[in-house]
Amino acid sequence: MQPIYLDYNATTPVDPSVAAAMLPYLQQHFGNPSSSHEYGRQARAGVERAREEVAELLGCAPDEIIFTAGGSESDNLALKGIAEAYQDRGDHLITSQVEHPAILETCRYLERRGFRVTYVPVDRYGRVEPDDVAQAITSRTILVTIMHANNEVGTIQPIAAIGHIARAHGILFHTDAAQSVGKIPTRVDELQVDLLTVAGHKLYAPKGVGALYIRRGVHIEPLIHGASHEGGRRAGTENVPGILGLGEACRIAGEDLDKSARRLQDLRDRLHQGLTRCMEGLYLNGHPTERLPNTLNVSFAGVNSGDLLAMSPEVAASTGSACHAGHTEPSAILLALGVSRELALGAVRFSLGRWTTEEEVDQVVTVLAERLSTLRGERSIG
Repeated sequence: MQPIYLDYNATTPVDPSVAAAMLPYLQQHFGNPSSSHEYGRQARAGVERAREEVAELLGCAPDEIIFTAGGSESDNLALKGIAEAYQDRGDHLITSQVEHPAILETCRYLERRGFRVTYVPVDRYGRVEPDDVAQAITSRTILVTIMHANNEVGTIQPIAAIGHIARAHGILFHTDAAQSVGKIPTRVDELQVDLLTVAGHKLYAPKGVGALYIRRGVHIEPLIHGASHEGGRRAGTENVPGILGLGEACRIAGEDLDKSARRLQDLRDRLHQGLTRCMEGLYLNGHPTERLPNTLNVSFAGVNSGDLLAMSPEVAASTGSACHAGHTEPSAILLALGVSRELALGAVRFSLGRWTTEEEVDQVVTVLAERLSTLRGERSIG
């Protein structure tokens, strides 16, 4: 029997409708989109239709979407591409302490290249204070990059407020929306962003495909050089089946975004309430309300979450901890929120998705309550 999957923020299964949309482009319409014959025209038509579907979900023009190999590439392209294209204007970037590694590691790379980066803090809920961004701006600032929603705790950032500040100062603004696209509204004009990252495998498309929204008029230096694919901004023959899958995934997400969010929030709250009833010493990590509807990050006091999940093979969830040289290190994200080391080591992220059911949620509560009791009993005896 397969474990109950509650790790949708890590990756999602490919939706059957997405797989069906991809299949013809693996078999019949296999042409190179750059070819001028019928096979190429069929492939090109599919790519452009998918571009329209992604643009529709984000509320932008199709020519403002370029396809990439995933969220990490989109983040790298946004930061490195803007840094190189606008280095004559400045050498300073602003980000937060709780970004995805695709942002943080790219910032560190740019620092090694001579750029300066300010890492603004977050409050105990994981939220960036827009005034902190405003105070970090200098005459040399060329880009602000703040994620839309955190992958570990689900906290949603005040992106529109930060975007307003960036525009008032004439500074470009990027958001990594890998976790939010398909879960909550991500309309680029409402968010006031100039660049936005999409990761296909976070919204039921396959791995290995993503997109980057680049507002018209924003110049970006390509990360991958070669032929003039994607309007000259990303060389390489397009991953046509993956792109078709991403387009279909965006179309599906846009059809019932509000309904899906309500269902997931109800399930998330059912899980939280069930765990709270059955277990003492349970602490919520992240914002209580300004949070992704599918994400619940809680700490179990006095317990190592790795041990708890190892004892619960029926549940596929995630810890924020990592093992380095035989030592378990707590999540840097939780530490940035001010969570104690002990509670951070007891944190579990549950992320629900399209096929999560009430029955599964109740089963998870039952299993974890039993294993937690056993684990705490063993600790007490020891």
